Amino acid sequence: MSAIPLFAETPVEVIRNELEQTLQLQRDAYLAHPYPDLEQRKADLRKLQAFLRDHREAILDAISADYGNRSRHETLFAEFYGVIDGVDHAISHLRKWMKPQRRSVDLKNFFGASNRVIPQPVGVVGHIVPWNFPIFLCFGGLTSAFAAGNRCMVKMSENSRRLAQLLIDKAPAYFPKDKLAFFDETGGVGIEFSKLKFDHILFTGSGLTGRAVMAAASTNLCPVTLELGGKAPALVCDDFPLQKATERITFFKYFNAGQICTTADHVFVPQHKVSEFVEIARRTVSARYPSLDSPDFTSVIDERAFNRITRALDEAQERGATLVQLVPGPKWDAATRKIAPHIVLNTPADCELRTREIFGPVLPVIPYTSVDEVVNAINAGPRPLAFYPFSNDKRLIHDLIHRVMSGGVTVNDIVLHTGQHDMPFGGIGDSGMGHYHGYEGFVTFSKLRPVFYQAPFSAIKFLWPPYGKFATKYLDFLTR
Repeated sequence: MSAIPLFAETPVEVIRNELEQTLQLQRDAYLAHPYPDLEQRKADLRKLQAFLRDHREAILDAISADYGNRSRHETLFAEFYGVIDGVDHAISHLRKWMKPQRRSVDLKNFFGASNRVIPQPVGVVGHIVPWNFPIFLCFGGLTSAFAAGNRCMVKMSENSRRLAQLLIDKAPAYFPKDKLAFFDETGGVGIEFSKLKFDHILFTGSGLTGRAVMAAASTNLCPVTLELGGKAPALVCDDFPLQKATERITFFKYFNAGQICTTADHVFVPQHKVSEFVEIARRTVSARYPSLDSPDFTSVIDERAFNRITRALDEAQERGATLVQLVPGPKWDAATRKIAPHIVLNTPADCELRTREIFGPVLPVIPYTSVDEVVNAINAGPRPLAFYPFSNDKRLIHDLIHRVMSGGVTVNDIVLHTGQHDMPFGGIGDSGMGHYHGYEGFVTFSKLRPVFYQAPFSAIKFLWPPYGKFATKYLDFLTR
């Protein structure tokens, strides 16, 4: 069967058959060529770049249409640039990554023996992609999987229907189906996809869905890399310039309308600086987005998310919170699914904005009087995907990094650690497990196989049964 979009009315049996046939096709191709050489891997990586460049305008239009409105500049900056630069990084380092590693021989009397660790492709990778950064998260995972020499099946989000159709239609001109296949999500595809006996699954999305994917994968003993989310905190320390902190925090908080798993979910601000923080934010954000209908401001992805966020704002206000709208005009517009950037003050600790990942253009500001108070509050909750301390005090930053556990840290800014190709990206606990990007991505999708080359002469022969006095003395010597 060809890689066709799977429409909502497609019976589950047809979906399952299409997925299983594609998996078998890719597994057969892997077994026929289990170790692509350096040049083949580079060629695959360059095709990823070529695909993005050749279909740049169509991809931009498809993503914006899927969103309702998505800033062209945000897509180019956060998706295209990150992938193209990441591919360049992988190509420039791939020879070194692929090289077998020499390891020391630790056992005594193995003269002439040697050890190698050989990174080999695991086989077929299942890749489940979310809607919020569908190109960066899809092609970023493909970069790691292809660098490691694997084949890949990709399941796109139900909120990326136009982009999924484009990928399904155009990808075969760049990659055969036995190398790369895309699948649309129209209902039931994700469940069947997760049940397949992949050699590794990479999932990015919500914690609830991540648990379901992991449970399905466990029946096949399939390893998983889970990139989830959570309530990532920012902490503005008293010594850091407030203007600079506010400008940086609000840029990434309202980028993509806050629909970023690594953005600051909320911010801790010294109690005596909260009013100033709000005023700086009001001036800064209104200058960036003069009105709600600005083409630079992105829509919330769908009606369900729009209703969830607006309902959470209403709940907080009804319970005594103060909503500070940062852009003039209406608070939100259901027709375009745009919600004005907000700061929320005095949020009850048990309201939805404080207990659930916001994933929208809403920033609760939480006052504090001591850094210890903030550390204790963060550590009392699930471990976040990211932590953003702002301070010029090196000792304080060192202390915060070692006391607050998170998936990653950016000091004095937001999000940027995720775009560093030579660093691993991944969560911990409720925010995920495993890593990819750069070398760690290559390792994740490789089997680091230990290979021991025995010497022509081995002292092990002296330990063959029946055990005598010499064996006793030899073992005494080895274990003293």
